[in-house]
Parts: sequence; C-alpha cells; structure tokens
Amino acid sequence: MVYGYGRSAFLLLLKSTSLVSLNWVDTLVIVLYFIFVVGIGFYLLRYTRTGEDFFLAGRRMSSWVAGLSFVAANLGSLELMGWAASAYQYGILATHWYWIGAIPAMLFLAIVMMPFYYISRTHSVPGYLKLRYGESTSMLSGISFAFMTVLMSGINMFAMALVMKVILGWSIDFSIWVSSLTVMLYVVLGGLLSAIFNEVLQFMLIWLGALVIPILGLIEAGGWSGMVAKIHANFPAGDYTHLWSTLGSFKDNPMGIHWTGIVFGLGFVISFGYWTTDFLVVQRLLSAKDLRSAKMAPIIGAGFKMFVPLIVILPGLLGLAVMPGLLPQQQAIATGGNSYNEVLPLMLARYAGPGLLGLGITALIAGFMSGMAGNVTAFSTVWTYDIYRPIHMRLAKKERPDEYYVKMGRWATIIGVIISIGTAYLVQQFASIMDYVQALFSFFIAPLFGTVILGMLWKRATGPGGFWGLLAGTLASVGMYVWVKLQPSALGIIALSKYAKPMADDMYRALWCWLVTVIVTIVVSYMTTPRPEAELTGLVRGYTEIPSEGHLPIFKRPIFWAGIVFAVLVILNVIFW
Repeated sequence: MVYGYGRSAFLLLLKSTSLVSLNWVDTLVIVLYFIFVVGIGFYLLRYTRTGEDFFLAGRRMSSWVAGLSFVAANLGSLELMGWAASAYQYGILATHWYWIGAIPAMLFLAIVMMPFYYISRTHSVPGYLKLRYGESTSMLSGISFAFMTVLMSGINMFAMALVMKVILGWSIDFSIWVSSLTVMLYVVLGGLLSAIFNEVLQFMLIWLGALVIPILGLIEAGGWSGMVAKIHANFPAGDYTHLWSTLGSFKDNPMGIHWTGIVFGLGFVISFGYWTTDFLVVQRLLSAKDLRSAKMAPIIGAGFKMFVPLIVILPGLLGLAVMPGLLPQQQAIATGGNSYNEVLPLMLARYAGPGLLGLGITALIAGFMSGMAGNVTAFSTVWTYDIYRPIHMRLAKKERPDEYYVKMGRWATIIGVIISIGTAYLVQQFASIMDYVQALFSFFIAPLFGTVILGMLWKRATGPGGFWGLLAGTLASVGMYVWVKLQPSALGIIALSKYAKPMADDMYRALWCWLVTVIVTIVVSYMTTPRPEAELTGLVRGYTEIPSEGHLPIFKRPIFWAGIVFAVLVILNVIFW
C-alpha cells in the first residue's frame, strides 16, 4: 500500500557488503525471470495495434486477470520492504493499511464507482474529470498525477537498486539500468496488456518467494502463540500484537495514533482516495471485458488483499520475535548495526537455501518492477490522452488518427522511463525522501477523492467548483506539510495530540485537506451555474442507467461477493482486536 510506508521505510543506506550470496541455481532463476518478462512483451506486440489495445489492453481482460493485476500493481513499489520494516516498528498496527485501509474502499469502488468509470468509456481518471467538470480540472489532476507517477517510478528504481546493493552487493547503476530498460522494453512493446500479464506473473512469484519466511518463521517461533509470547518477552513495555484495543489513547500504542485517525484519516480519506481515484490501479480495472467483470475485479482483488499481510506484515512481527536487536535507521548508521529496514532480507537470508533464495530475490525484483511498470503505463496514458491530446487539438485544430496516439504512448513510455531514471539518481541526494513520498499522496490523492466523489454523487457540482476545490485542497495539504517542517510542534495541532508521530500526521493532514476540497467545491458550486441535467447522463448517480443484474443468480452478482469479503474482514478484525 504505497500511501503509508512510514518515515523509516526509506531505506537501507547502511552497508556496501552484501547480506547473502547466490549460487548458480539462484542466479539462473533471476536470469530466466528477466528473459521471460521481456519475451512476454515481444509476444504481445502483435495484439497492441490500437489505442484501446495499448492503453486499456483492448478491454478484454477477465475479472480474475484484471483483479490480480489490480492488486499486483499495488503490491510492487516499496511494499514488501517498507511494510515489513513498519511492522517491526509499529507491530500489527501496520495491518490496518491492508484491512480497513484497503478493503472497504475496494468494495466501494466495485459497487459504486466502477459503473461510472466504465460506462463513460474514459481512458483515465482525469478523463472522467474532463467529462464531468471540464478541461481545467482534468488538466490540473493530469499534470499533478503525471508528476507523481514519474517520481514514484524513480523512487521504485532507486529502492530496488539499493536493496540489491545491500542484499547482493550489486552496483546501484547496474540495478537501475537493468530494471528500467527491462520495464521500458516490455511496456513499449505490449503497453498495458504486457504490463498486466507481467503483473499477474509477478504476483505469483511474489507469493511463491515470500511465503518461505512466514512458514519457516512460524515453525521456529512455535506458531502464532509462540511468536506473540516471544514478542511480549522481548518488548514488555509495548503492545505490538493487537489491532484496535490500544487505539483508545494516543500514548498507548507504538504509532502514537488514535482510532479516529485510523478510521477517518486512513480508512476513509486516504484509502478511498487511493483505491478509487489513483489511475495507476483504476487503469487495470478499465481493461475488463464488460461491466460485471470490471465490478468483480476489485472484489477479487480485495479477497487477495486481505491475505497479503501474511507475506508483508508477518515477517516484521516474526522479526520482533526472533531478531529483537534491530535499530532505528539513524542509530544503525551511527553504530554500524542492522536497521529494522533490513528485516525482510535478513529473514530471507535466515530461512532460504539454494534455489529458494533465488526465488525470494526474484520475488523482490518482481515487486519493484511491478511498481515501476504500473507507474510508467499510467504516466503514458495520462500524458497522451489528458495532457498532450487536448493541447495538440487546441493548437492544430484537428484530431489525429488512433495510430498517432499509440506512437505517442510508446514515446511517452520511453520519456517517462528516462525521467524516472533521472529521478532515481536525484533520490540519492535526499536521505529522507520517504517524507516526500508520503506527502505526495496527501497532496494529490486525498483532494482528488473529494473532487471525484462529489462529481459522481452530487449533480449540483460545477466545473469551477471542481477546479477550485481540487486546487484549494492540494494547497491546504502542501501548506500543512510545510508548516510542520518549519515548526515541528504544529504536528500536535494537525494530528490532535502532542503524542502524535509522523504517521499520524499523514492521516490527519489527508482528512483536513479532503474537508477543504469538499467545502470549497460546495461553496463555489452554489455560486456558479450547474450543467443541464441532460449532460450528466453516464457521469452522475441518478442520471446513469446501470445495467440490471436481476437475471443472474445471487451467487454470481458482485454485491453478493462484496458482502462475503466484507464479512471476512469484520471477522479478522474481531479475531485480532
């Protein structure tokens, strides 16, 4: 879950010596992986002739393929490394980013929002905003999103290079160029279709490679109860194994957060903002072959998402039980010890033998490359259709053929990767770049959710209201971030407690800027003229005819499976209360 790694999750600037060494079997596994993903790109080249093929995979994906790609696009980036470290730092509280911080939003996307995205036949979220609010709002969101995607892609490149340096001793230059050129090649060839097939492959590899740690770790720790007992013995002053029971007070949990921040900041604003408006993940759903598949895909993704903590959070908890001596980043640098940012590679080296080690390293590489590909394909689409195309049409006063935009999409992919490589090298100049990564999502995703949800559910929202609301929310978030940087005591004001920590600041800042977006949008909308109701067909609830599913048996309807997934979510939260 890219929107909340934690300030400490970036990243392993500790050693030049490698933690593990590979034998020929492990090396062969990694080499075969790179050959296979590039081969997929060459194979799918023949199927990407039109703009819909290149940017939306021809809208012919099944619900299972779209759903797995939906989850895999998010499972990449810094997910594996960052949240394992956060689990070591904050305990089981990190699971909130996977359960309440993902599942309700994914189900809401499936049942409420996908019909509008799919029926409007848009290529992107900024494309929907153009239809609903006008070009100015679409351009504002498109430019900010394009900036965010290339920055995130570059951070993924550098994160992977740094991890490979620490784990294997590879040079940062070699890792950056090999990973970026591989992603560029298969995305240029096959577009979103190639990215989706590789993401499904990467999803499987991540699970196969990462399951080694929780299985063998639980055996060593004596099962779940044995692990909990060891954690309590190692850290008697803190509670690292309960989800909700410690959130009644800011000072009773390792994160320094209240349940209101989790429920409203994370569970509502950040979660709904990310999962329903971040085009990186929504683009995968728009590739579905029909509306029912588009609605089922995020439900299937939510089912898998609930179990991702097994391979992401559990290794961090096991580290608390069997490796209690890991240090915060700054202390590790000062003393030469191991940081809890290293918990995942340390656990991998602890349990994986020849072959399994290669599979585990391949899983890490697959995760980072999945994140890069997701950002690059999203950038290519938004640049081509939401930034370049409207400017070109305004200047040239004519429409270009579809093949022209496919070529532009391929060039945008190459340019996006080149910019990302530059960003990856720029990242090396900032030891605290994760501060900026976290801020990006409160700057752009939280305000965008306010704009999109009002547009879909409230017919009175106007074009000027959407533009000024989005701009005001973004500026409010930036202003709060700068305020805390200049005056650290302001964190206690924004996060409502002097015990609050940086993660809590992210949650509450997102909530406040969302409220600013909504309030400004409503006020400006009432001061301006709304669009005629006839122009809202397919864009606003109540003016959009959703195809009936009454002919389907109950067990084939998306709403039925959404209810099942939500019930399982409630049960899991009660079990780990």
